[in-house]
Amino acid sequence: MAIGIYISKVLAIATVVMTVSSIGGIITMMIVYETERIKMNPTPPPTPNATILYPTGPPPNLRLPGNLIPERYELVLQPRLYTFVNNATNQSLIFTGNSTVYFRCVEKTKTIFLHSKQNVTDVTVKDLDNKKTINVKNTILYNNESNFLEIRLEGVLEEDGNYSLFTAFEGELLDDLAGFYMSSYKKEPSTKDDTTQMQPTDARKVFPCFDEPAMKAEFKVTIIHRFGTHALANEKATGEKPISFYCHTRPKVTRFQTTKKMSTYLLAFTVSDFHSIVSKHERVEIKTYARPEAIKAGHAKYAADITGNILAFYESKEVFGMIYPLSKLDQIALPDFSAGAMENWGLVTYRETALLYEEGVSSTSNKEWIATVIAHELAHQWFGNLVTMKWWNDLWLNEGFATYISYMGVDHIEPKWNIKDLIVLNDIQTVFQVDSLASSHPLSSNEDDVQTPSDITELFDSITYSKGAAVLRMLSDYLKDRVFMDGVKKYLQAFQYSNVVHKDLWEYLQKVKDDTVVLPVAEVMATWTMQMGYPVITINTTTGDVSQEHFLLIQPSDYNYTWHVPIKVMKEGLAPTALPTQVLAVPKERKSAFKSEDGKWVLANINCMGYFRVNYDPANWDRLIHLIYSQEIPLINRGQLIDDAFNLARAKHINVTLALRTTKYLRNDTEYIPWESALRNLDYFILMFDRSEVYGPMQVNCFFSHNHLIFPLCKYNQINAISVACSNDIEDCQKMAKKLFDNWMTNNTSNPIQPNLKATIYCQAIAAGGEKEWEFAWGKFQNTTTASEKDKLRFALSCTRKIWLLNRYLEYTLNPDKIRKMDAISTINYIARNVAGQAIAWNFVRAHWNYISLEYGGGIMSFGRLIEGVTQRFSTDFELQELRQFQSDYNEEELGSASRALEQAIERTQANIKWVKENKQTVLEWFRKESSESS
Repeated sequence: MAIGIYISKVLAIATVVMTVSSIGGIITMMIVYETERIKMNPTPPPTPNATILYPTGPPPNLRLPGNLIPERYELVLQPRLYTFVNNATNQSLIFTGNSTVYFRCVEKTKTIFLHSKQNVTDVTVKDLDNKKTINVKNTILYNNESNFLEIRLEGVLEEDGNYSLFTAFEGELLDDLAGFYMSSYKKEPSTKDDTTQMQPTDARKVFPCFDEPAMKAEFKVTIIHRFGTHALANEKATGEKPISFYCHTRPKVTRFQTTKKMSTYLLAFTVSDFHSIVSKHERVEIKTYARPEAIKAGHAKYAADITGNILAFYESKEVFGMIYPLSKLDQIALPDFSAGAMENWGLVTYRETALLYEEGVSSTSNKEWIATVIAHELAHQWFGNLVTMKWWNDLWLNEGFATYISYMGVDHIEPKWNIKDLIVLNDIQTVFQVDSLASSHPLSSNEDDVQTPSDITELFDSITYSKGAAVLRMLSDYLKDRVFMDGVKKYLQAFQYSNVVHKDLWEYLQKVKDDTVVLPVAEVMATWTMQMGYPVITINTTTGDVSQEHFLLIQPSDYNYTWHVPIKVMKEGLAPTALPTQVLAVPKERKSAFKSEDGKWVLANINCMGYFRVNYDPANWDRLIHLIYSQEIPLINRGQLIDDAFNLARAKHINVTLALRTTKYLRNDTEYIPWESALRNLDYFILMFDRSEVYGPMQVNCFFSHNHLIFPLCKYNQINAISVACSNDIEDCQKMAKKLFDNWMTNNTSNPIQPNLKATIYCQAIAAGGEKEWEFAWGKFQNTTTASEKDKLRFALSCTRKIWLLNRYLEYTLNPDKIRKMDAISTINYIARNVAGQAIAWNFVRAHWNYISLEYGGGIMSFGRLIEGVTQRFSTDFELQELRQFQSDYNEEELGSASRALEQAIERTQANIKWVKENKQTVLEWFRKESSESS
């Protein structure tokens, strides 16, 4: 699954696009009538004697018993469109279908357990060995988090016997971004469509199935759909034929080849009128699909140009050394999608912003995002699809690997971007924040601790994606990249089409380990995967003493954690490769490699290859701060020293003024990574103090408000420069933003703003303006069909300082016709980011929680991001009390996947309260002093 990361990195299994044309304000609909019944059983299945819906008693366990092993599904689906009689503009969408699953019994039983969230209308069980039907006594559909369909039989399923289960079912097509769901997009005339989102546990929302990742099987899919549309699935179509007895609707049937053995969450199919563009690859047929007008305008060209190249790179000996096992790969850009993309085998689904690029409109960062998401999803074709984790507690094996490998894929196609360095900003520094809380969790949880769909959904977070990538990067560097990739290749070969636990990977890395590296891989990596958090390494360069302890922001750790820590060291006058990697596997020891010679500086964790922070004695900090922006310090470390210093100060390991000193020489640096590290950490100061008297001196001090822009003109620092200058009321900057925006409003057919600067200019102009600017941007947002442009405008609309406009905007998030459901949570977070909107966004979420949790519950990570976004400024006892009250107002089931995020918000707020109380006066005096010295 992709980034929702966050990137975040995501989800979809079936996509159905149904056309509704709007002519003269009257909706005309293509209605699908009853079709021939396509099924695999020669006779109609008998109706079960009794169907018990929603019993009060729970099933025996929340996991399938494992006594039945699915081998192949034959699945027939037909989306149907009906109209409400009382209102011709409303429509009720349903789908019907049937499934035959062929399975083997490994333990005698009279009961079949599988998953279903649909209305099952027919059930037939057959003994294939003895060619007879086994009568069904009754069926029970459990309305709890097990989602079990229990089928009680009159006969016995014998050990080693082969059986089939036929089910007919129907379900409703909602707009909840999960399972089959409704979607729409604008064109001439306007069009509506339906699509689905299945990972991790929504295959059961489409058809009854053994919906656990280890229950791999083959799938043979048949889709009945309207004439004029085409169907896609994981495998190639074997042919289409119309159903002849239809008159004006003329539906047709498309059958697909049987898939490779795979997990249910990877099943995918679409029905649409989308067009495609072809990619080059010597063997695989690659097509990228999107709305017809987007294909015609060339918006899918960049994605199509890079996909074949990335796929071939992954197939090469340099990476996986295995060919992509399917003969085709389709990609499709969906108008409504709850996360970034989903890696369905052979049919990868994307949000439009993750696949479509419009030259002259989309920014360079949009292009980088597209390349990153494609590289992530293609990496999943091996990590996740070919080799799959046994259970969701090892989800990081999928997502951490795909995140790490994606940097290699993008670097291959766009080497000038230096994308590999950005893993430190995008993943490591970001996940450090979450993993420094006592409410964090290990990479590999205990299998028994991950049971319900909510438990599973909570794992789609930055720990799984970003920490997973960071730990793999550290291990690859320690083992040496060549050795690491050799082990990965053997691991993929050994476990293709099957399931693994994380120890399987350690076993194969151990086998290929370089003899010069004495490393018990499983033992070492257990300290990084089975323990939450990470260490801070403290080095006394006077004595050479080095120690480790669990780094927590709010309090000393109660856990006696010790990690096996590989530390790359660099000393003044020596090359970064001059000293061997030092290993710290005990709480404390003395090593000469960490001792300063003749007062020279010592630098640890070169290029931030290790997943830990580093603290030094005051003398060494002074030496490093004075050299932090010289070429003697590697680029990544110039950013990491800043990030470490600020976070060590938050945890009271060093004084806050030492951290602030790391920013004083920024004007001497011309690189993005140090600047971005500094701005992100100073952003915390803004969040803590922009409602207090500290904010004034912060605005006027030399760091924020020199009348000349000291940033170099690289694409990101140019954006940073304008954003910082305008938001801190530098008049020239605000005039520039307003002038550019006014020129656009005056001649709104031509946008004079450079694509890379659009989001920043839009935001600053709307912040400085009023209703006129806001309404103009809202009109542009409603009328543009370019996904990346819509996202920029949607963000910019949250920048207004008018409370009544922000309130209106919040109300719009409840209306999918104004703000799409997939964008509602990020829009609320944008508003909360605005100091004028923070309080009203928090109140809005509390007031509408029941609606939000019901309507927007389909997106992986959504609730975690929502809670984090609306509480990021919380730093008072009153706000902490409100958080605790909110937590007590709802039970675990009502909070669902937001439960862990709420715990983290409470812990983060406690840390903020403590930090502000202890540092407010010191920070105020420091900024006042700096302001007076610079004037």
